[in-house]
Formats: sequence, C-alpha cells, structure tokens
Amino acid sequence: MAIRTDFAEGAFAPSHRADVAEALASQSGARIDVNRRRGRAAALNMAGRFETLERARTDDGWDIPEELPPFKTEVQVEKPRTALTRNESPDIPFDRSINPYRGCEHGCIYCFARPTHSYMGLSAGLDFEAKLFAKPDIAKLLERELSKPGYKPRPIAIGTNTDPYQPIEKEWRIMRQVLEVLEAAHHPVTIVTKSALVTRDIDILSRMAKDGLAKVALSVTTLDRSLARAMEPRAATPAKRLEAIKELSEAGIPVGAMMAPIIPGLTDHEIERVLDSVKAAGAREANYVILRLPFEVSPLFRDWLLRNYPDRYRHVMSLVRSMRDGKDYDAEFGKRMKGAGPYAWQIHRRFQMACKRLGLDQQRLPLRDDLFVPPLGAGVQLSLL
Repeated sequence: MAIRTDFAEGAFAPSHRADVAEALASQSGARIDVNRRRGRAAALNMAGRFETLERARTDDGWDIPEELPPFKTEVQVEKPRTALTRNESPDIPFDRSINPYRGCEHGCIYCFARPTHSYMGLSAGLDFEAKLFAKPDIAKLLERELSKPGYKPRPIAIGTNTDPYQPIEKEWRIMRQVLEVLEAAHHPVTIVTKSALVTRDIDILSRMAKDGLAKVALSVTTLDRSLARAMEPRAATPAKRLEAIKELSEAGIPVGAMMAPIIPGLTDHEIERVLDSVKAAGAREANYVILRLPFEVSPLFRDWLLRNYPDRYRHVMSLVRSMRDGKDYDAEFGKRMKGAGPYAWQIHRRFQMACKRLGLDQQRLPLRDDLFVPPLGAGVQLSLL
C-alpha cells in the first residue's frame, strides 16, 4: 500500500501524527522500540535493497513479554584488497580516497553513505550506526600501493564517505596509521570530519602542513545543539567543532568548513551564522552540499523528520523536491551536490555572498605533489640498480 506524504493543511494535528509516522514506518520497515535505539538517529532497520526477504514485527496474539537487547556498537574486521578507492565523478574534486571504516557511529540521519551497508547484507538504518567494519590493515595496503612503479601522487581525500575520526578511532587508531604512512611518503591529503578527535593528530598534520601536504575541513551543519544532537547524535557538538577549527588553525594547519548538508527549511536559515562562526574560529575557506536522499536514506530521513519536526515535514520535503525535479533525490552529475531551481539558486547566492563578505571565497589552497617519495620495503620488488 502506498503511503501519501504530501499532506493537506491540518494533517499534523496531534491525533494524526502517530498514525502518519506509523504508516510511514510500515512502508519502510518496523520501527525499533525507543529503549533499544536510545542515542541513535535512525528508528528503522529495514532490509537492504538487495535482500530478497524483509522481516517485520507483528502481533501473533501471544501475550508474552519480549525483551530484546539495545543496539550496541559492534565492530568487525574487514580485509579489503586495496586501500585506495578511485572515482571519475565530474563533480567531485578528487580522484582517490581512503575509507578506514565502513559504517559510522556518528549516526547522522542524512548520511548519503548509509546505502553502502546494503552491500554487506545489512540495513542502512540502525545497522549502519551500530554494526561497523574496521580495516586495520589499510595502512600497510596503502604503503604497498604507493610503492608501485608508475604511481602518480595526487591528493588523497579521507572522510568523503564515512568519518575517519568516528568514536571507534580512539581505540583502533587506523587513521593515525594512515597519516604516518602519508607523512613518510610526503603524500598530500585532505580530510573532512565532524569530530574534534582530529586534533589528536595535530602533530602529524602540522608537520605535513608546513610542506603544503595537508588541509582539514570540519563539517558544521548547525549551531543549534539540540538539533545537532537529534540529527547527528554521536558526532561532536557544534561548539567542539568550532574549537577544533581554532586549534588546527593555530597549529598552522589550513582548515576550512563544510556545511554539509544544508537542509532546506531546517538549517538553511543558519547559513550566515555558521559562516560567521567558522571564520571567527579560523577557517580559511568554506563550501556546502545540499541534502541528498538516495535509496534508503529517503525513508529514514522522512521518518526522522516526522518524529522530531512533524510541523516542518511538509515544508521541508516540498523544498527538497523543488530542488530535485519533483523527486526526493536526483543523482544527475552537476545537480546532485547543489540541487537545481530557484530555491537552490537562492541558497547558492546567499552562501556565495556570505563567503565573499568574510573572505572565505579566495582561491582554494593547492597541495603539493612534487615532494612524493615512494615507500621502500613495502613488499614490492626492489630495483637492482
């Protein structure tokens, strides 16, 4: 049964809200009890899009209490064959990246990487936040790949899929191992994160920055702590992210800010305030991405919006669809990052004007790739010369 989501005026009277949310949940998978998902953004754990079966809880008539354990963070080891992920997307300014982890404990409800958990036979919902994969061998793989004859260095982007400084990094320290390999090879790197944990590695990053080999961007989506807690439950608070920008800047590390994503009707009114704040903290440049809702992210986000901001649901989704050709998402290159249409243009102009006023629109700082020295002794055949 299709569930209508473009509701008429008055549809959000209290008596209707629970019914609407429950109907949407039944379309996308059973909602998980609040006590089992406490501290998580997603309330659904529907089957991935590649699964042939989907399970849903139903009342079988037996009045037997069912005590299910809460969702706890579980980490499995993944052994990839390569460290570098290549892409040829024309609207992405990098051609290679590293993902030390799969899944993300930050649990940002809007995360466009959620659907990647479907490739593991897991849900893009709560599984993405709680069932994580660590790649402890990735630094060794990276060293081997950098050692290959003919390798040509270009900046490696880290944090473009899931956050390399999510909470489990405190224990696994995979990101630090990757940085140690890159520093030894004098290889350029760019990092995007929502975590203040990045300041742990200021020692490495500051040395690399002196040679023009590193820069960092903190993603600041909102200054509203309550909204951030609901939307990005296990990421650093907005204040901590601003402090991280300041610490990185004072250490001589080029630091920028990302407002990623901007959610129309929910966070777009903060554009100027966010940019003022990151500039005051020491950011040199800024960029943004419009909310993206591919595959399973759409029902997850819509369910979250109904639970947390039911009075804004209709307005937010109307604006989203106005920028996506009437759909929840449009993956067309050139449109997927910034959207299209009058409202997308208005956001772009506001962001552009604020950056110009603050001096955040200067030329992007290029990173050097002429200092690269291939690692030795990484299991690669050495030359006899």
